[in-house]
Formats: sequence, C-alpha cells, structure tokens
Amino acid sequence: MKNNHMMFSLLLGITTILSVTHSTLATEVSQDGRAILINGERKIILSGSIHYPRSTPEMWPDLIKKSKDGGLDAIETYVFWNSHEPVRRQYDFTGRNNLIRFLKTVQDAGLYAILRIGPYACAEWNYGGFPVWLHNMPGIELRTNNKVFMDEMQNFTTLIVDMVKNENLFASQGGPIILAQIENEYGNVMAPYGDAGKEYLNWCAKMAVAQNIGVPWLMCQQSDAPQPMINTCNGWYCHDFTPNNPNVPKIWTENWTGWFKAWGGKRPYRTSEDVAYAVARFFQTGGTLQNYYMYHGGTNFGRTTGGPYISTSYDYDAPLDEYGNLNQPKYGHLKQLHDVLHSMEKVLTYGDILKTDLGNSVTMTSYKYEDVSSCFINNDNTSVDATITLHGQNLTIPAWSVSILHDCKHEVYNTAKVNTQTSLKARISNEAEQEPSSLSWSWRPEMIGSYVKGDVGVGQFTSDVLLEQKSVTNDTSDYLWYMTSLNLDENDPIWSDDMSLQVNSSTHVLHAYVNGKEVGSQYAQGHYHFLFDQKVNNFRKGKNIISLLSATVGLQNYGPFFDKTQVGLTGPIKIVGKKSNNNEVVTKDLSSQTWTYATGLQGLDNHKLYTEESVNALKWKDERNMPINRKMTWYKTTFEPPLGTDPVVVDLSGMGKGEAFVNGISIGRFWQTYLAGKDGCDLKACDYRGQYDNNKCVFNCGKSVQTEYHVPRSFLRDDVNTLVLFEEFGGNPTQVNFKTVRTGGACANAYEGKTLELSCEGRYISGINFASFGNPTGSCGSFEKGLCEGANDAKTILTKACVGKESCSVDVSENVFGAASNCGDEIKRLAVEIIAIKFLIVSYLPKFVMQVPVVVRIIIEAWCICNSALEFDNQVVQPVFKSKSRDRVVGFVGGIKLKDVRGPQPSRVELQTKLNAGNKQNEVLANRLEEVQAENNEMKDRVSLVESRMKMFQDAL
Repeated sequence: MKNNHMMFSLLLGITTILSVTHSTLATEVSQDGRAILINGERKIILSGSIHYPRSTPEMWPDLIKKSKDGGLDAIETYVFWNSHEPVRRQYDFTGRNNLIRFLKTVQDAGLYAILRIGPYACAEWNYGGFPVWLHNMPGIELRTNNKVFMDEMQNFTTLIVDMVKNENLFASQGGPIILAQIENEYGNVMAPYGDAGKEYLNWCAKMAVAQNIGVPWLMCQQSDAPQPMINTCNGWYCHDFTPNNPNVPKIWTENWTGWFKAWGGKRPYRTSEDVAYAVARFFQTGGTLQNYYMYHGGTNFGRTTGGPYISTSYDYDAPLDEYGNLNQPKYGHLKQLHDVLHSMEKVLTYGDILKTDLGNSVTMTSYKYEDVSSCFINNDNTSVDATITLHGQNLTIPAWSVSILHDCKHEVYNTAKVNTQTSLKARISNEAEQEPSSLSWSWRPEMIGSYVKGDVGVGQFTSDVLLEQKSVTNDTSDYLWYMTSLNLDENDPIWSDDMSLQVNSSTHVLHAYVNGKEVGSQYAQGHYHFLFDQKVNNFRKGKNIISLLSATVGLQNYGPFFDKTQVGLTGPIKIVGKKSNNNEVVTKDLSSQTWTYATGLQGLDNHKLYTEESVNALKWKDERNMPINRKMTWYKTTFEPPLGTDPVVVDLSGMGKGEAFVNGISIGRFWQTYLAGKDGCDLKACDYRGQYDNNKCVFNCGKSVQTEYHVPRSFLRDDVNTLVLFEEFGGNPTQVNFKTVRTGGACANAYEGKTLELSCEGRYISGINFASFGNPTGSCGSFEKGLCEGANDAKTILTKACVGKESCSVDVSENVFGAASNCGDEIKRLAVEIIAIKFLIVSYLPKFVMQVPVVVRIIIEAWCICNSALEFDNQVVQPVFKSKSRDRVVGFVGGIKLKDVRGPQPSRVELQTKLNAGNKQNEVLANRLEEVQAENNEMKDRVSLVESRMKMFQDAL
C-alpha cells in the first residue's frame, strides 16, 4: 500500500512538474492605469515597426538585432491581408510573406512582438492591405456593419490567430506577442459610416475577444473603443493623449519618425532632435509604451505601393534606413534616450508624480519612488532657451527640448543636444570582376499593335458601359485596355477638319490611340482625375479604332469609403468636332458604345518578359539599333553582383516610368520623370524647433523623389544576373548603373561631459579631416575652429585614438583635450570629421602568417581579385590601392607591402563563394552555440525544479 501511495505521489509529481514547466514558459500580460504588466511587473516598452514584406527573410535577423542594440524591447508589424490571400481562399505565407518565420526571428532575438492584425492596415500599402477581390463580392461594403465583409474579415483574422496559436507565439503560450490590434485608425474615418460604423466597431471588439489569445487587444485612434480594447494614439506627438479608460496605460502605437515619399513630391525629413523631444514629452506625461513608425521602413517591392503615387522606397527617414544601415544621428540619439528611459523604469512606472509650472512654457515633472527620483524639464518655447536654477546650479534648457535629470540634479540627456555622429553614405560603382564600365543592353518592343489596331480576338469581353478598372482587373495588373470602334463619314454632323478626343478620367495615366497611332498621353497631378483633351488628325471615313490604355500607380489606401474610389475611365468619353465655317461645336458621346476590355500588357502580364524562361526563350534585339526615349519598350542587361555584403542599388537615372525586375523578381515601380516642384526646399533653414509636419524640412526640390532602387542581396546570384526594365514613357537605359551603399565617413559635434563614439560601421577610419575642442562653428562638412580651443591638439589625439580602427570612443573633456581658454561659461564641444576606407590599415607583425586570412578578406573588400603568393616587407607605407589591371594587386596594407608574384588567379565567384560559405558556417556555429546554451540553461532549470519537487514529495512522505 505504501509503495502504491509512493507511485501515485511520484506520478502526481511528474504531472505537476510538466504542468509547472509549461506554465513557466507562459508570460502573463496585463495592464493597469500606469503600464503594461509582464508577469505582474510594470514595464517601460520601447517598440519599433518593421514590416516583414518590406524587407527579406535574409535581412530580418540583422534588422531585429540592430533594433535590439538600439534599445528596443519590441517589434511591431501589420499583417497584410492582400499579400497572404491574393485570391480568395488561396494563401501565401512564403518568402517575404512568411509571418511565422518573422515572428520567430523576433522571438529568437529575445524581443517582444506587437501584432497589428487589422486586417485593414493603411500603411501606404496597396488598397490599405485589403485584397481587391473583396471589392467585387456581391453586396459587400467594407469597414461597416456588412455581413459579407465581416464574415471575410473574421475568416482571415481567425486564420492568422490560429496560425500564431499553433506555433505558440502568443505570450500566454510562451511566445513573444504581448499585444494584438484589431482594426486600424477607424476613429479617424468613422463618422461618415454613421450608426453602422458604431455597430461594426462593437462587433470588431467582440470578435477579437472571442479569439481568446490571452493578451490585451488594442484599437488605435479610437477614442470610443469599447472595453476591454485599449485605445491608443498615432501621430507626430502624443504627450497630450489620454486613454478613454483610467485603468489602461497611455500607449503610442505610431510615432512617425519621418514620412513616406510620393512620385512628384519632395523628400521629407524629420530631425533627430524633434523625434527625441516627442518621445521624452510622452514619457514625461505618463506614457509607458511607444512605438516608432517606422524603425525600418524598407522597400515596396512589386506593386505593393498604395497612395496612389507612393514611391517604391519606404525609407521613412527611419533609424534604420531602407537597406538596413544605421541612419545616424537618429539611431544613436534615440538609443541614448532609450538607455536613460530604461534606467528609470521603476521610478516612471511606480513613482509618485509632481508637475511644476516654471513659467514661460517651461515645466518640470518629477517622479519619486522609494529613495530614487528623476525629473523631466521641458521647454516648449520655439525660439528662446530657458535658464533655471536647480539645487543652487544654473541649468539651460534649449528651446523645444526636454532635459532628463537623474536624482533631479544631474542632466543625463537633452533632446536637442545630439552627441551622436552623423554618418555620410557613399555610393560606390559596381567594380565586380569583368564588369564593363557600362552595361550592355538588348531590347524589344511591347506588343501593343493588336490592341491599337483593333484586331479580332484581342479583348476578353465587351460591355455597353464604361467599367471601373478594379471591377475588371481585380488589380491583377496596373493596365486595362478600353477599345471601341466608330464609323464616320463626311455627312456625320461631327465630321470636320478640327476633331478632338475628350476623356474624363479617374485613372492615373492614360495613353490614347486612334487607328493605330498614339494621339497623346497624360497623367494625373494632385487630384487623381483629369480631362484628357487632344486634337486627332487621323480620323478617317469609315471605321475608326479608338484604344485607350488606363494605368494605375497604386490604389487608394486611406479615407472613409476609400474602397469606393473609382479608377479607370469613368467617362464621359466624347469626340468633339469644331466647324470652321460657323464655329459650331458638335459632340458625340461614346460612353454607351460597345467597349471591349483587355487586362494587362502582353509582355508584362501575358508573356512575362521579365522571367528567366521568357528572357531566354524570346528573341531580343541587340544594342546597335536600340531606341532611346521610346514608349512601351523592354530593355534587358546582365551584370555580376558586387563583392562583399554592402547593400546593392540600381540607379535608374535616365529612365521614365515603368517597372524593374532582377532575376524575375519585381523590385518595384519607377517614375523618374515626375519631378518635384522647384520651390520650398532649404535644409539649411530646417529648424528642429516648433511643431513638425511632413511639409517642414523637405528637400530634393526639382528632382525625382527616387532614383536608386534596392536590390536585396538575396535576389542576386553569385554569377550572372539579369535586369529587365519595362519602360512606359520612354527612357535612356545607357545611364543605368549598379552601386553599393556604405558609410564613407562621419562627423560629430558632441558636448563636453559626454563620451563620443565614432564608427564607420564595418569600415575602417583612415583619417581625421577636422577636429576641434572648444566652440567650433559650422556644420558637418563645413566645421571651422571657434574663438576658444583646447590646449591639446584635438586632431592628433583623435588620430591616435581612432585611425586604423572600425570604431573608437573618446571622452569629451578638458582632461583629454586640455583646458580651453576664452570660452567663458559656454559649454564646450568637440567637432570632428572622419574618413572611412574599405580596407584595414594594420601595422606589421613578425608572425605575419597569422595575418594572411585578414589580408585575403581585406583584398576582397578592396574589390581586388587575388589569391597569389604574397611577399611581406617590413616597411611603413601607404594603404592599399588597386591597380587598373583587374588581375593584379599592387599596394600596401599599413606596414605590410603586398606583391603579386603571379600565382593562379581564382575567379571572383570562387572568392565570393568561399567568403559566403565561411560566413554561413560561422553563423550556423554561432546559432548552434546559442541553442546549446539555451538548452543547457533550460535543462538546469528543469533539473532544479525536479529536485525541489522530489524533495517536497520526500518530506511529505
């Protein structure tokens, strides 16, 4: 009996252990009026948006690592319905659409995730993230109390939730997702929907809660969000936001770090000082969770842009740029703020709050918890600095800034004092082995003849009315042909010597053809509708063929009833005749003619000329007779990928409008010829002080908003790659070229008392252009020494501390740079400019054999092709320079002289393959080491748990 009792107890213990082990993996997420609670502890949570389809799976780990290194706790993303369900009940979760892989990558990095299921996204994404097939479902109305729509929305929401649950990715299951969002910014547009909108809102909340995900749900920009939804704020600033429920925390789901770009628009820019000011003000006023929109914007590959007219680049001036590089100083300035906020977590989330108005738009907010206190002092004045006396010491708060003080005595951070370097990006031409100075092209015309000549059988169907474009194409293509025929004779009242074609259009671009000849093209500017009115000289007696090609450039993604915005040729379409003898005007309305419709273009949508199969199977014409500035033309070239790992871009300067493909993958639309207005740009006058909006601090006037297009490394092969361009307006491909993007240098202007960190982000610091400690004047690229200067030569000090290194740090103080006379009470600063190089400057080592792998890597990074035997002479010489010959290396690395003794020369592909294999092996080993360590820690925890449990059983027995 005793044995049975012991066995029962043992089985019970094992069951309990398994239950406890599972529960220890789960994370309890709740909230109160101060913060989100993780396992009962209030947390400061700093988050950043990274949208998985706007980068590649190969980029995700690095982007997320840099986000964590930048001080983030969480990654926020939308879910993009039209990417996952492009055809009803046909799903895609592969490649860039692999949501689960993305969330697991976030989890592997040890970060939380915030999942904005929506499934309406906005996000400057095509049609707001809705699949266009929704638009064509009978009886449907989107985002309102409509059963057809709500059934589809619930189906997709449940699909996503079940997928995530099946992978145990909600925090309640031990996963990273601590918050989820239903709908998106509906409060901004709800009023026109009336009572049906309110009913829909309540349904959204009930449907979300019924998903039983075990973490709180958010509704952003929804002041009347029903409980238990947490309403949140989006905008440039959210310090004045107050939730509609005192028992939920103050959350900022979108802090706009910049703004998107649009064809024909200027480039927006938001200063680091203003973003930091907005963040500090939010936390000063009781906020405890904020998310940067975007932290990495990425690229709108393919036809994913919304708008209309949103550009392919979605860089957003985010802390990580479009390619994943650090956008300095924004990245570093915010990282320093994050470190300060994290150090204040307890006092901010548990402390007593006291607000003191100091006058003249200056306010101090103090937090005190136990024996710890911290203060925020904000100066909201837009032009006047404020000096206050605190604990007997004067403290100057620059205009439009926030100072943070530990112990309410010592300033540890000010939003207007940027102590982070500004990185200068360089564009380096592709110098791959055997890559010619210019690309060699072939071409072929887009086959539009059958459409513009009215050949029998070219249409897919006919209609006696003008049809809206989405209803015909389902957005499977940007292009739709409208074709009709018209019989004319000299007795027709409209017949005259002065006849024109008028088209009332809601399309974005229109190309018009009469009897096989183009009569004109036009695109919408500002408002996305226009009147096309073009004289036609080739109407003829008898049958006339009118062919109109309508083109879209991204579907509207925002606004009330945005889904009902018509695109295409909405009409009326008329022929207008003007009689020369009596000025009589006669019109003939063609809107009710029989119209034939055909979706897409032959080369783009039918033959798919950009695919590998078509590129190789179809005949292309060589470069000798290649047309320039010819509409509706395809161009093709091949290229070798640049060596190394720097991001790759293709510069499409010289092209008009169209779409670009690399190895069959669309890297997005281009529109080089739609230029921004010439007025309104002056970055020198860009003042961080005062309210920001997307029209402040713009630049790039009179130019195309985008000329360079990201080609992710994962799109490239190690050998020959193919670039295919479809040109709609006419362009010159001879100007197209590939480049890599890297840090070419940096500058900084750091304040006394701080530590300045300088880095060339994987490159090496080769020299100091300028350095001055005191009161230097000017800005990056134009620094000059001021009236006071440190006793020690700043340039010499920085040369010794930094040259030859990838990064360095130096204390900005008189202890390092010597006393600076004549500065008075002015806070001293260190201004510096550094130069980056592609290769390392190393000093000679007698055991030079140990340096050979480094030298090989140096040579590869220096774009040299070499594996010959090397002679090393102990000479102090200049850095490496590559000879003009591509098969030799002549030059030096620091104190090492390199000589080519003409050994066997491996190909660039072999070197790149070896480099890639080594990197992958190192990555695999590092990942496996982390896994083993994690498994070992988990096993130790389980053993400890079992031992304690068994001891408990023994004591009980």
